[in-house]
Amino acid sequence: MAASQRALFSFAGLLALLVGGALAAGVVLALALGRLAPDPWRAGALALVVGLPAAVLLARALARPWVRFLGALADGLASLKDGDFSLSLARPRGLPEADALAGAYNGLGDRFRAERQTLLQRELLLDTVIQATPLALVLTSDAGAVIYANLAARRLFLGGQPLEGHRFNALVESADEPLQEAIAGGRDTLFTMRVGEEAEIYHLSLRHFVLNARSHHLYLFKQLTRELNAQEVATWKKVIRVIAHELNNSLAPISSLAHSGRALARAPEPAALERVFATIAGRAQHLHTFIDAYARFAKLPRPRLETVEWAPFVERLRSTIGFELAAPLPAEPGWFDAAQLEQVLINLLKNAHESGSPAAAVTLAVRAARDGTELAVRDRGAGMAQAVLEHALVPFYSTKPNGTGLGLTLSREIAEAHGGRIDISVREGGGTEIRLWLPRHRSPAGPV
Repeated sequence: MAASQRALFSFAGLLALLVGGALAAGVVLALALGRLAPDPWRAGALALVVGLPAAVLLARALARPWVRFLGALADGLASLKDGDFSLSLARPRGLPEADALAGAYNGLGDRFRAERQTLLQRELLLDTVIQATPLALVLTSDAGAVIYANLAARRLFLGGQPLEGHRFNALVESADEPLQEAIAGGRDTLFTMRVGEEAEIYHLSLRHFVLNARSHHLYLFKQLTRELNAQEVATWKKVIRVIAHELNNSLAPISSLAHSGRALARAPEPAALERVFATIAGRAQHLHTFIDAYARFAKLPRPRLETVEWAPFVERLRSTIGFELAAPLPAEPGWFDAAQLEQVLINLLKNAHESGSPAAAVTLAVRAARDGTELAVRDRGAGMAQAVLEHALVPFYSTKPNGTGLGLTLSREIAEAHGGRIDISVREGGGTEIRLWLPRHRSPAGPV
């Protein structure tokens, strides 16, 4: 009985019922009317006139459940298209195909609701993490409107106020100059700016990507000052290890050679004694150079600011280390400690040559900029990886086997003692650019 009912009310059974019913009604009417009208053509016409409306009414009555179901299904599909997964279909009785289709639709809606809930939970977790991170994050559209910003970014730009909907360029224009220059550079870079009374070091990362067929820009500002403070104890331990290593490397051979020299003094061999004394002198000179580097860093004197003409200063520098002058020198003289600035530039240019850059690609540019002077040392060497870039100004951090890790740190100390700052960035096409900005006729930052 159940099987016959399923066959009867299936879609195919419904069509068979409609056709069979129409034929049966036509035959019955034709037979009935044939008795009343002997003419067969007239009887057929009467059967058609009377039977066709009856067949239509029967078809509408039998098809009404399917019409209602298909209408509900159309409404459900429209809801899915609009992202509303809450609508479920009632499962009709006596219509097997409709019942199976309603079950499949409801199952799909259940799955979409579960996936949306999971996605919302993940988004909530991700947003909680992003809001809690000290990394300032700003996401903008291609037109420059802020789409998303976390709490750290709000504090950095608007004192904690929401940034969404603001023009990012307008926010940058009201920010400190170092931050403006870092963003205008359009690349990953280090920069220093004052927050309250303290100089804070930041690392800027820029990322561009396409989301929903539209271009977006992501700005990440990482404050490195706290990280540097947290590493202070570890840094001093490293200093002690480095100093002990260098002292042992020099004192051990000196002690051994002194013993050998004492033995040779009893039976003099001039050539052997010369080698002994030369080796002792070499190790003593290396130790002197090593200790002198640390002493200069620890006892950097206050800069003696004076007016310095650029042309003779640059020529004197060129006689010490090679470079190409990338632009004409400013006509206005500089205001700095010539000896200290020369020490900085020699260190930066030496690093540029040691980066693997062609000698002709190591350049120096001096130009007037922002109520001061900017000096830029550029090369086409291997550049810096992001991890190296973030730690480049950390004291005693070095990627060189025999490096002290003091060169860039000493350069930064000299720049800040002049009231200036130093920024490092990776160049497009490979290489590094280090920019040193010095103020014009400004008092130094104070004792170091």
